[in-house]
Parts: sequence; structure tokens; C-alpha cells
Amino acid sequence: MAGSEQRPSLVIGATGFVGGGVLGQLLADGRPVRALARPGPGADALRERGVDTVTGDVLDPASLEAAMDGCGAVYHAAGVNGFCLPDPAPMMRANVDGSANVIAAAARAGAGRVVYTSSAAALGEARGTVGREDSPHRGSFLSAYERSKYLAERRVLADAERLGVEVVCVSPSSVQGPGRTHGTARLLMQYVNGKLRFLVDTRISFLDIGDCTAGHLLAAEKGAAGQRYVLNGATFTTRELLGMVARETGIEHPVRWLPGGAALAAAAVVEGGAKASRRQPPVCREMIRTMLHGHRYDGTRAERELGLRYTPVAQTIARTLRWYSDHGYLTRPLPSG
Repeated sequence: MAGSEQRPSLVIGATGFVGGGVLGQLLADGRPVRALARPGPGADALRERGVDTVTGDVLDPASLEAAMDGCGAVYHAAGVNGFCLPDPAPMMRANVDGSANVIAAAARAGAGRVVYTSSAAALGEARGTVGREDSPHRGSFLSAYERSKYLAERRVLADAERLGVEVVCVSPSSVQGPGRTHGTARLLMQYVNGKLRFLVDTRISFLDIGDCTAGHLLAAEKGAAGQRYVLNGATFTTRELLGMVARETGIEHPVRWLPGGAALAAAAVVEGGAKASRRQPPVCREMIRTMLHGHRYDGTRAERELGLRYTPVAQTIARTLRWYSDHGYLTRPLPSG
């Protein structure tokens, strides 16, 4: 990255949770930054903040190359993360073809380095094992999303080597913190609000949004080209997670713990009903398969080689719950102090 320090960095996906964190930190550090965003309220909000914003999309190669013109580091954090999609093809195009377009554009524009936001899910570790950078893939996929991220990462690394682009992959686990309102975040809100009736006992790996942001910036500065770095702050069970939330809030609600078979059967019924009514189901078998598989990731390589330091989980949960309360997502007040 020699000579790229004074060139602006480009953040692709700056209106998203992870990309927004990277953009915010670059701005806070006083670094020159540019954003690529699709037209709409998100792009308008970036411009209102004074961010140099280029209208475009990862499926539009010309817009990518225009956005990268004169840039040093490129942070590619755009993508689709979804379960239970009636048609996963658009997600596959965005995650796989869109990422390939980013690498090709970086080669043409002469970008200094691409930090690609992969996913720890792309590791594909066997059930009961710890996912690390060198974990052998199990050879099957739990969801369409997992497949898309696996194929995208392989395409990114292969194309980068072929085109001579420096790329570093960061592989976050479940990213949580203030501002996140989907995925595991909904579980936290539903529990506090007394709406979480059923759950399966499984393992969750967890990453603070601040640590995710720091991992991206450190990867740009210190990461080895062509390598991946798993970002994961902690792993615990869903029972332990609800216990931490209960201790933080003083709120306890009964939850029925479903066996795996029962959870899959219930998901199949919900999925079938949603298909008949032509709507997207709130829960489906690929979602339950992913939960039952559980994930335990090892994020220590990022500590050793990048110098990343992880935030204690209790701090993340406390900060996140306070944000939910302040923004009206909780139906009952949290204890003061």
C-alpha cells in the first residue's frame, strides 16, 4: 500500500451496518474517504454528512471503476445476507458476481488494496469443530447465503491473484452492536420484550461492531495479501446469551427450548404455509439448520497478526440494549445506571 496513504479510501456498502462502521471510523480519523451507494435515502444521507458519494452498484462495473478512480484502499462490504428467500439468485449475483466486479474494477483503476468482507460462514467447518482460517470445508452448505459467501470468497481470491490485485479477506462472525436490528439482534429484543417463546439451544459466535470495524482497518494496514482473517470476539450458547441479557436488564421470561427435530418440523410447516400464500416465511429449514449446526470460531489470528483487541461481550450487550431502549425498540424500560 505504499503511496496510497493520502489517496481516498472507497467504502462499498457504506449504507450497511458493517460498511457504515468502516466509513464512520475513517471519517472520525480524518482520512479522505469516498462511498459507493445505490440511489435512494441511504445515498442522500451520506451526501448530507458531506461524504463524497458516487451513485452505483456492484453489478454496474462502470460505476465501480468511476468510484475507485484515484483511490487507495477499497473496502468491499456490500452484499446480501438473507434466509428463507423465495429466489436466492439475486443474492448469488450480488455476492458472487458483484464481488468479482469489484476485483476487476480495482485492477483497472489501480487501487492499492481491497479489503473484502467475507463471512465466517464461508469457512464451512464441520459440526462440533472450531472454525479457523485453515479449516477444511465440510463439503455441503447449510443455506443459500453460506453457499454465496463461500463461492464469492473463492472467486475474489482467484481473480485477485490472476489480475494482480492485493486483497485481504476478513471473515466476521455474527456482528452485533448499536444500530443492528436484524438477525441475532431480533432475538435480544424479542426476549426483553417478552415475545421470544421458542428457541433451540445452540452455539453463537459474536463480534462487536467496533471490533469488526477495527479489524477491517487493521487488515488494510497489516494484513497479508491473499489471506483471510477470522474476526470473532466470543462464543457462547443461546442459553448463556439469554442469561447475560437477564443479568443486564433484570428481566427474565420463560422460553421453551425445542429439540432440533421439532424445530425443523415446525419450520417446514411455516415454510409450506408461506409458499402457499406467496410470501416470505419468517423462519425456514435453512435458518434452523444453520442454528442447529452452531458455530464456534477462532479469532486469535487477527489478534496475533493484526493487533486486534476484542471487546468483552457484556459491554457489547449493555451498550446495544441501551441503544435499543433509547431508540424505542424495547417495550419496557431498562434499569437506570
